[in-house]
Amino acid sequence: MSGHNKWAQIKYKKGATDAKRGKIFSKLSRVITLATKELGTDPKINSKLATATEEAKKANMPADNIERAIKKASAKESAELKEVVYEAYGPGGSALVITAVTDNSNRTTNEIKHLLSEHGAKLGEQGSAMWAFQKSGKDFVAKFPTTLSENDSKKFDALLSALDDHDDVQEVYSNAEIK
Repeated sequence: MSGHNKWAQIKYKKGATDAKRGKIFSKLSRVITLATKELGTDPKINSKLATATEEAKKANMPADNIERAIKKASAKESAELKEVVYEAYGPGGSALVITAVTDNSNRTTNEIKHLLSEHGAKLGEQGSAMWAFQKSGKDFVAKFPTTLSENDSKKFDALLSALDDHDDVQEVYSNAEIK
C-alpha cells in the first residue's frame, strides 16, 4: 500500500513550486516598488515601471500583487528601498557584479559577504571588478571572459545558486565561461 495517498505527493510538490514562485514574486515586487519610488506611478513616463510590470506579467504574477507593490511605494511610512551594486571575485579569479534591492544595505552587505566567503569568493572594492564588464542597457556584458576549471566550475555553480536563493539579490553577472 505504499504510495496510496496521492495528496501527500502533490502537497510537497505544490509546496516547493509555491515557494519558488513566492521568491520570484517578492523579487519582482521589490523592483516594481523601487521603480515606482524613483519616477512615479505612471507607466507612460516611468519606463522602469513599465518594464518591471511587464516582467511580472510574464512570470504570471497576479495583478493585485502588482498593484500592492505600487501602492506600497507611494505609502509614506514604507521602507526606503534602494538598489546596490556589489563587485566580487569568485572561484578561479572570475569577476562578479551583483545587483540587489534592499531596505537595509548594511544587512545585505554582510549577508552577501558571508555567502561569498562560504564559497571561496571575496567582496571587492568599488571599481575592482567593473573594469571587466561593459554596461549594455541595464545589463553588464563581460569584456574579458575567463575560462574556469572543472573544480572551479562546481564551486562557481554553488556560489551562483546561493546568491540566487538570497531574497535581495536581483541579478548576478560574471565573466566566467564554464567548460
